[in-house]
Amino acid sequence: ATAVAMAGAALARAAQLWSLLDEMAENDPQAYHRLLRQQRAEAERLCTPPEPHLCLRARPAVGARGLGLGLPARGVVGKPLFINICSWKRVPAPKAPTDPTPVSAGPLEEVPGEGDVYSIIDVAYNPDVLQKGEENPEKREHLIHLTLKFIEERCNLVLSNLYTIESFKLKGSLETMQQRLKGRQMPTPHLRQNTKKEPTLDQLLHTMEAEDCSNAPVLLKEERMTQSKAQLIEEITSTETPEKPSTPVYEMIMVKDANKRPLKIELKIKLPEVSSVSECDLRISKDDIIIEVPAKYKLQLDLPELVDEETSKAIFNKGKRELFITVPVAKPDR
Repeated sequence: ATAVAMAGAALARAAQLWSLLDEMAENDPQAYHRLLRQQRAEAERLCTPPEPHLCLRARPAVGARGLGLGLPARGVVGKPLFINICSWKRVPAPKAPTDPTPVSAGPLEEVPGEGDVYSIIDVAYNPDVLQKGEENPEKREHLIHLTLKFIEERCNLVLSNLYTIESFKLKGSLETMQQRLKGRQMPTPHLRQNTKKEPTLDQLLHTMEAEDCSNAPVLLKEERMTQSKAQLIEEITSTETPEKPSTPVYEMIMVKDANKRPLKIELKIKLPEVSSVSECDLRISKDDIIIEVPAKYKLQLDLPELVDEETSKAIFNKGKRELFITVPVAKPDR
């Protein structure tokens, strides 16, 4: 009986709404069409799919304890995490510069690659938020920093503060990214199929109902992040720009053999504010070295020769507070 009563009440409200709309269409056609245009614009906003903006490569934080033992300094240990930062009109923009920034994220997934397995996650912001980042590099760096913190909290991870902005905008396929962010297959709205005709209110309401989202905004604070199982859009509160790390003093020496061929690269980095190697995050690739101590130091060096990162070694001298890195030059046949 209760269900019947509720259904009857809903039908009564729908009938009243249609009556008011019919009256508006007859007595104030301009207001009626204005309402239709507003509803159409809102429906188009909700129906617009997310688009790729930039792709980050991040990694789990390195324990770095092996550095003090002279073991290989493999900052690349751990499977990479690709973060697709996307532009999505469905995610609202902050109402004021000091307001939290809404963000929507899909699930964290593991994907088998050609070599090792990697992880991937999609994060979406309003286009206006990303545009401000493009206009101001500091804002973009801050947004990336907060994105990493958001993913750490949401996925229960500890990520390195080091990241790479990939040359491509999207890891994986566009369709898969859009499905992950939407959470389910969305029906294609009729609005895009016929833009010449004014859509009926019934079409608009049907589209709005189909797109009605459990993706309602949620708050995500920068310092304390709260989760909600039912809500897929969250907000990042960001009022302060993180302190910029300084570039440490360093010395790089190329060691050559008797025939003056490059043998190895030795790097000495002074870190006077570091008391333990566990504070350091080191990444060595074939052509560069990155060392970072969060909120203190950051150094990225392009190497003059391709190196063998697998056999690299690093030792931290606690007394002198210096990090010594030895990187063998790769053999020509490798």
